[in-house]
Amino acid sequence: MLSSIALLLFTAGALASERPGPVPPEKDHADGSDPSAKVVRIRGEDSVKAERDEGGAYKAGPCRFDTPLPDGYPAPTPPDCIEIKRYPSVRRAEFSGSVTPDLGMSIAFFPLFQHISDRKIPMTSPVEVDYAGMGVVLKRDSGDEAPAENNEEPTKKPPTTWTMSFLYRTPDLGPVGADRKRTNVKVVDTSAVTVISLGVRGSQTFGRMRERIEVLQRWLADQSVFEAAGDPRGLYYNGPDVPEFNKWGEVQIPIRLVSDSPPKIETHQGKSDGPKTP
Repeated sequence: MLSSIALLLFTAGALASERPGPVPPEKDHADGSDPSAKVVRIRGEDSVKAERDEGGAYKAGPCRFDTPLPDGYPAPTPPDCIEIKRYPSVRRAEFSGSVTPDLGMSIAFFPLFQHISDRKIPMTSPVEVDYAGMGVVLKRDSGDEAPAENNEEPTKKPPTTWTMSFLYRTPDLGPVGADRKRTNVKVVDTSAVTVISLGVRGSQTFGRMRERIEVLQRWLADQSVFEAAGDPRGLYYNGPDVPEFNKWGEVQIPIRLVSDSPPKIETHQGKSDGPKTP
């Protein structure tokens, strides 16, 4: 039952808003992961996990990456699984734009890479891309508050802006504020956030990522416990050296409880009826 799990998260403050601030360094895990991070499997086989190999790399099926996570970040969600996850505040370097996201990621990569190179900040995974004003909603009749049916077509429009971010492993690696050499790069501390996340494998073009975001939109529409609390985002774990068909990523939507009442919906842990990555 998700009711008891979500209630535990709620009473622990996992779904409550928090002020921005640096996450304390994780001292016990060299990879940056936090084994105590709050993660609830919603769809996908229990046996499917993001495991560590002898070299410390994360792997799930043919997907793999060995770049460290920021301290306190939960393990990546395996492809085709849906999880509720809690992320701590993280310090990150941001570059925003309004051109198409696929072009924008190419434009933003080099200023961000030069920023961390100048400050001698090690690369981490994932690279995060927030999509503002994306407008992926499910069609409903006016005044209809019932969950949308799975065969309804979503209404689509491109994001108005996007923000690509390289994450600091720990906040002591550099101060917040504008990069004096690159006025289009700034360093900020994010707020802690709870998300619904779908692990994905394969093409990471914006069109394909949007299809996967729609899977999460449909999940949200088919239940009444959680609602969206922010813009969707994509997490990209691999660099250009990994073949496109084995790239590992996630799409996520920030969520919150619809009310303070204890939730009463069920997970499908251990079942094989979870959505497959489009």
